[in-house]
Amino acid sequence: MSLKSILIAVDSGKACAARVDYALALADKHDAHAMGLHVQEVPEIPGYVMSQLTAEAVRVRDEALEEITQKAQGIFDDSVRRAGRFDRSEWRAEIGDPASITANLGRYADLIVAGQVDPDGDADQLVPEDLVLSSGRPVLIVPHSFDYRAVGDHIVVAWNGSREGARAVSDAMPLLEASQKVTVLVINQDQTVVDLPGSEIALHLARHGIEAEAVHVTSPTLEPADVLLNNVSDRGADLVVMGGYGTPRLREIVMGGMTRSILRHMTVPILMSH
Repeated sequence: MSLKSILIAVDSGKACAARVDYALALADKHDAHAMGLHVQEVPEIPGYVMSQLTAEAVRVRDEALEEITQKAQGIFDDSVRRAGRFDRSEWRAEIGDPASITANLGRYADLIVAGQVDPDGDADQLVPEDLVLSSGRPVLIVPHSFDYRAVGDHIVVAWNGSREGARAVSDAMPLLEASQKVTVLVINQDQTVVDLPGSEIALHLARHGIEAEAVHVTSPTLEPADVLLNNVSDRGADLVVMGGYGTPRLREIVMGGMTRSILRHMTVPILMSH
């Protein structure tokens, strides 16, 4: 398996430039083609309101939307220029539902790169969870406050033996094979359970030529998300691989869950699959 096509969700926010720079560096590392995509959602206006709008008001609205698209393209073009990737990058702008269109086009790529939701960001940013659940592709989510120094040199695999986790490891194989260090981290709050599958997935990776250290962390007081983020920081890892939404999303929204907590407090890029 190889990583040869990357779709980058581009918006007009201040965090987008670092995301695109990171995605293009990843594309360089894997000799992959990169597509920058911006989807402009036109606000739905009821017919009875639309009929009252003057031609001038419609023109002003359309110009404002076009200005947002041009700003997003400018961010992408500047990153391409800095990376010197004119021959391996392309731009695409669409109009419609951002999540649906990005998910649909993402199915023709090996990886989708999106941004963590920035509470202070612009309105045209995507919600990455929507892509994780609907695209059928791995989604690499980049923090909104991020200054990268490495691109997958030390990867932590957050492993819990789940279907989603297995999917994430399979999807991340090109990144794992290109990394310098891989740590399989198993987090278990139940101290009576010690037979966890960290060694089995490490053996599976070894058969692919990937040397991975299996680490079992037990914490009876901290939430698993906090344990994961603390370990990522302590180990100096620069990327996390994990499954997303092992429980129904509605339950996570109501009760809280590891996926939501990680996406709120992430400090390094996270490759997530469902």
